Amino acid sequence: MPKRIMQGVVVSDAMDKTIVVNVERRFRHTLYKKIIKRSKKYVAHDEANQCKVGDTVSIQECRPLSKRKRWQVLTDAN
Repeated sequence: MPKRIMQGVVVSDAMDKTIVVNVERRFRHTLYKKIIKRSKKYVAHDEANQCKVGDTVSIQECRPLSKRKRWQVLTDAN
């Protein structure tokens, strides 16, 4: 099964080897046909501690690394 890949903006890098990424998605409301934005935060593993707040990164699904960490950083998409 292919692993999911998402793109988002780093909102926190205060933890060691861990970042928080805000992923925003847009969709059309089924009844009112208006474009709606929804966002969700994902905790991701950053082995090299290279990502800083404001960076755009891609994250990929991986095995559970801790209680909340199920994603890992792929690359910087600057």
